[in-house]
Amino acid sequence: MTPLLSVDDLSIGFGGAEPVVKNVSFSVAPGETLALVGESGSGKTISCRAVLRILPRTASITSGRVTLGGKGGPLILSELNERKLRDIRGDRVSMIFQEPMRSLSPLHRIGNQVSEVLWLHRGASEREARRQVLQQFERVGFPDPERAYRSYPFELSGGMRQRAMIAMAMVAKPDLLIADEPTTALDVTTQAQVLGLIKELQRETGMALILVTHDLGVVANMAEQVVVMHKGRVMEAGSAAAILKAPAHPYTQQLFNAAPEIPDRATVGLPMPQDDLILEMNKVSKTYTMRAGSGWKPAIKVHACRGVDLKLARGKTLAIVGESGSGKTTAARIALGAELPDPGSEILFRARPGADPVAVHKMTRAERTRFQRQAQMVFQDPYSSLSPRMRVQDAMTEPLEIHRIGSRSEQRDKAEAMLCRVGLNPDMLKRYPHAFSGGQRQRLSVARAMMLDPSLIVCDEPTSALDVSVQEQILTLLEELQERLGLSYLFISHDLAVVARIADEVAVMRQGLVVEQAPPDTLFYNPRHPYTKALIAAQPEPDIDRPINLKLVAQGAGSPEKWDDAFRFTEQVVPSLVELEPGHKVRCHV
Repeated sequence: MTPLLSVDDLSIGFGGAEPVVKNVSFSVAPGETLALVGESGSGKTISCRAVLRILPRTASITSGRVTLGGKGGPLILSELNERKLRDIRGDRVSMIFQEPMRSLSPLHRIGNQVSEVLWLHRGASEREARRQVLQQFERVGFPDPERAYRSYPFELSGGMRQRAMIAMAMVAKPDLLIADEPTTALDVTTQAQVLGLIKELQRETGMALILVTHDLGVVANMAEQVVVMHKGRVMEAGSAAAILKAPAHPYTQQLFNAAPEIPDRATVGLPMPQDDLILEMNKVSKTYTMRAGSGWKPAIKVHACRGVDLKLARGKTLAIVGESGSGKTTAARIALGAELPDPGSEILFRARPGADPVAVHKMTRAERTRFQRQAQMVFQDPYSSLSPRMRVQDAMTEPLEIHRIGSRSEQRDKAEAMLCRVGLNPDMLKRYPHAFSGGQRQRLSVARAMMLDPSLIVCDEPTSALDVSVQEQILTLLEELQERLGLSYLFISHDLAVVARIADEVAVMRQGLVVEQAPPDTLFYNPRHPYTKALIAAQPEPDIDRPINLKLVAQGAGSPEKWDDAFRFTEQVVPSLVELEPGHKVRCHV
């Protein structure tokens, strides 16, 4: 079959330095999926950006050719002028970027930004564009497409923004879709549905897909061809079946060995001890009031959290999993005092065993300052959490300066030690965040959170932007720090394999409610709630013979009103969280 896109002998350099991408070649046919796999900084993303010539100003293609085939004959994209390239970008070739907050305008509503593709390339009227966009929003998993259409990017969660980016790239039905880590910000059920949607669109239109990912489970479910990259070079290339079953290159084997998996064992987990709690959340609720689309309509109340009860023992890890918009991050922000809960909620923090609890929801200014030294957060989006105007050294030492800890030389020494601890070079202190890859920026965020030696760390998707080998390093680091320093983690993640490894207890959230809670060994091998079963079924495995069961995912991830009678809930009727066995709670009617 004639390739739709061919990349031949591509090399990319910055200034006069040695090329960062060297002699890379690959091709993808219509209707085919090619996966580019490799760790952060291997050259995957910049190779894909070279296809559309959206490289950084200091970067340039030093050699090679990029050819796009099609009905009108081949086009040499690497030689086209900028005006002709604009007609191709977003129309024949679309790209989904890894960091949606950087790719979406903060000044325009989501619906208008997605509709723009249809206005520019399809000549659609505003009414027709709105209809198609709302339809696409529903297909990518927005629970309320109308609300999403009217929202600004900052009003949506990271996962919701990523869905909007996916809808923008796919609404014009391009010939080629380049997806740069398109599902890293998504929970596993939405990821499974989005991957299914991309496959469906490929069947309908014959669209080719270049998938940049570090998730080998996604590769197994999506790709026909695989190219493994490392340090700007191709290490191994071939059919997905051959590479996934018998990787030949040592680097590919290393990637497989580092990939986390849900352990293949069935044991009864021990409930989290209750005698020394560092954090208690009792009857925590949070309601937001949003303006309606019209002035004469009443305001809309959104229940982000509803009666959440969570307890974290000192030196342990409590993981919260659930879909985007389920209330995970809101609960974490309330735990840190960054959000005030509704009246009647209670959040208690004990800095030391036996100490009097601090009421986080009503702290004084002095108490808040002391609390901030004890509790830190690693955010989901590392680029937004690091100031683009501050060098890494300044960003790292800023918490120490605010709390007046150590001299400048001591602060710098600690920053260097923290960079080494997360696998980065101390020479990087003088750089700015834009000089780092997504995975490296996330490591910087982890290092910065450690600077104050906190006792509680809230990790909001801390490994979602990391490739499997670096993810392994960060998880090992978190485990070592916990063992050495007695740290406690409130760990938010959509990756069940990561949760199975690091958590002592798991709480599953859906629509602001905890629907099931148990130790991971119990939860993963005796799930009772339909949504928990859907989460487990949606977890992609790096095995080409074990694809995701989309029907099982759809059953549990669908509307709660369509669940079995024992688990069904509505806005008016919500069942209680019942303990079915020691340490295993399920929200159901009994």
